[in-house]
Amino acid sequence: MKIYNWQQADWPHFSFSPKNVEGDLLLFAEKAGRVSGILQALPKDTRQEAIIDIILSEAIKTSEIEGEYPSRKDVLSSIKRNLGLIESLPPVKDKSAIGLGELMIDIRKTYNDPLTADKLFAWHRMLLQENKRVNSGAWRTHEEPMQVISGAMGKEKVHYEAPPSSHVPDEMNRFIAWFNETAPGGKNEIKSAPIRSAIAHLYFESIHPFEDGNGRIGRAIAEKALSQTIGRPIILSLSKTIEAHKTDYYNSLELAQRSNKITPWIEYFVRTVLAAQTEAEIQIAFILKKTRFFDRFKDKLNDRQLTVIKRMLEEGAGGFEGGMNARKYISIAKTSKATATRDMQHLLEIGAFALTGTGGGRSTSYQVNI
Repeated sequence: MKIYNWQQADWPHFSFSPKNVEGDLLLFAEKAGRVSGILQALPKDTRQEAIIDIILSEAIKTSEIEGEYPSRKDVLSSIKRNLGLIESLPPVKDKSAIGLGELMIDIRKTYNDPLTADKLFAWHRMLLQENKRVNSGAWRTHEEPMQVISGAMGKEKVHYEAPPSSHVPDEMNRFIAWFNETAPGGKNEIKSAPIRSAIAHLYFESIHPFEDGNGRIGRAIAEKALSQTIGRPIILSLSKTIEAHKTDYYNSLELAQRSNKITPWIEYFVRTVLAAQTEAEIQIAFILKKTRFFDRFKDKLNDRQLTVIKRMLEEGAGGFEGGMNARKYISIAKTSKATATRDMQHLLEIGAFALTGTGGGRSTSYQVNI
C-alpha cells in the first residue's frame, strides 16, 4: 500500500484549491506592505532593533520546535556580528549559536539568489558543524529508513517515512529546479508568497534529505520563498507562530504527507503565515513603545532598575510572566530585599511600573508600564 505522498503516481505534482484562504492571502499582502512601511518610517536605531528582535525570535524558536534551546545571548551576539554591528564575537558557551545566527542572516542577505545544492549544504554546515555525529553539508546516505518517530522505545509510532537515501540526489535536483522555476520571472512562477512557501516547505520536508536539521532548513526555505516572492526580506517569525501551536504543525504536516492533494495543508500554512505577520506588527509596535519608555525614563533609573526592566522587556508584548516581585528582583539584580523593595517602590512612584497583584506582601507584583 502506497501510504506516503512520494510513493504515489502524482508525486510531486501537488494540487489544491486556495478558495477558502483567498481573503487571508489578501490580508497577508496588506499586512506585509504595512509592516514594511512602518519599519521604514522608524528611526534607524529602532528599525534595526525591530529587525534584530524578529531575527532572534526566529532563530530561537526554530530550534525550540526541535526540542533544542540555544543561548539567547550567544545567538544575539552572532546575529550582530553577521550584521556587521560588532567586529568580533565575544566568547560564547553555546558554539551552535554561532552557526544559527550566521544562518539567519545569510537567509536574509541571499533571499533573492537562486537556490542551489551548495547553498543548502552551506546552511546545513552553519547549523550542524558543531555536531560531530552528523555528516554536515551533504545529503544523507545511510541505508536504514529515514523515519519521523515519536513515543518511548518499544512503543514507537512512525509518523512518516521519507524516500530512501539513494533517491535523495535526484529528488533534490528536482526540488531545486521546481523552487527556481516557481520564483518571480520563472517559467512556472507562483505569484502568491504564502502558497509558494507552503508548497516549498512541504516538498522539502517530504524528501527529508539530511541526516538531521531538516525541520530548521525547511523553515529557512519557507522564509526564502516568502522573501523572494514578495521581493524583500520578510519581516516576521514563522517559527515563533509554529512553536506556539506545535502539535497543529506536526499534525498538519503528517496529514499532508499522505496525499498530493494538499488543500488542508495550504489552508493551515497560509493562516499560520498570516498569524506570524500579525504577530510581527504587534512586536514592532512593542519595540516602538519600548523606545519611548527608555526615552522617558533613561535618566531616572539606576543600574539595578535598568537591568531588571531590560530583562522583563525581553519577554515581549505579552509581559513578564507572573509579574515582577521582590524575590525575582533580588535574583536578577543581585541585591538585598530592602533595596529591591525600595527600587520597585520608586519605579511605581515615577510611573515606570504598574501594579498587577494587589494582595500585598508576597502576592504584590508589577509589570513595566509600557
